[in-house]
Amino acid sequence: MPSPNDMKDTASGIAALSICESLLLALNDLKVMGVKETAGVLHDAADAHRNAGETGDEAAMHLEVAAIIERIISGDNSTRHP
Repeated sequence: MPSPNDMKDTASGIAALSICESLLLALNDLKVMGVKETAGVLHDAADAHRNAGETGDEAAMHLEVAAIIERIISGDNSTRHP
């Protein structure tokens, strides 16, 4: 079973991801950003993590973050595609 601190960290990360995804969708709905710009933001974020340059556990964590963002881009994490 995860420790209480691990659960808080995980919950914080999931909350932040949900808020950011909702903001991107709202910006798209309001025509502040188009689909290309929204996808560009997500691609930039994934690239930043994929190229973070750390080693060991930190590198693995950044690669997992990039993979999560790529799933959002493909629409696997959302009911709507950005």
